[in-house]
Amino acid sequence: MFLGKVIGSVWSTQKETGMENLKLLIVQPIDWQETEGGQTVIAADRIGAGVGERVIVSRGSVARSLFQEKNVPVDAVIVGIVDSFEIAEDE
Repeated sequence: MFLGKVIGSVWSTQKETGMENLKLLIVQPIDWQETEGGQTVIAADRIGAGVGERVIVSRGSVARSLFQEKNVPVDAVIVGIVDSFEIAEDE
């Protein structure tokens, strides 16, 4: 999993079977200081994230397992919208 920020949407009129009505968002990986890093990914969104929101993204076979009884060609899925987070400071 990684922390990311939604920076855009993808619209596609032609999709593989199983991807109908599936919202696709462009996510930029960020670190805990919200510094951008890494390659952007296109992630499936079933929870209603929007542009500008921080999200938790899961990748790989775990992402596909969220689509029960469907063989969906998805590599990344948004699994949470981040309200806030806290980092402990070293003393």
